[in-house]
Amino acid sequence: QVQLVESGGGLVQPGGSLRLSCAASGSIFSIYTMGWYRQAPGKERELVAVITIGGNTNYADSVKGRFTISRDNAKNTMDLQMDSLKPEDTAVYYCNADLRDGFRTVYWGKGTLVTVSS
Repeated sequence: QVQLVESGGGLVQPGGSLRLSCAASGSIFSIYTMGWYRQAPGKERELVAVITIGGNTNYADSVKGRFTISRDNAKNTMDLQMDSLKPEDTAVYYCNADLRDGFRTVYWGKGTLVTVSS
């Protein structure tokens, strides 16, 4: 069984930084695309950033220039460096992975809470 575990959330002041990490474990043959999504209270889950196995990235317009996604294919890990955080970045952040574990499957982590407040 594959598991995705996020870490690094917490409380930060506006303008501050946080680094989120996601670790995938289990019987994984290959991870194609990994991504971060977030869901704020009362809102739908939205894409934050994705990264392909080749390192191509895509960001939501709202985080471009402030967030940086990266991954380590050898370790099956992914990070999200978040700088210049704003109160509107407050949300539960979820790790997502499109991978092959015998089948082509999409997995989600349980989420980590990021709160941006003074």
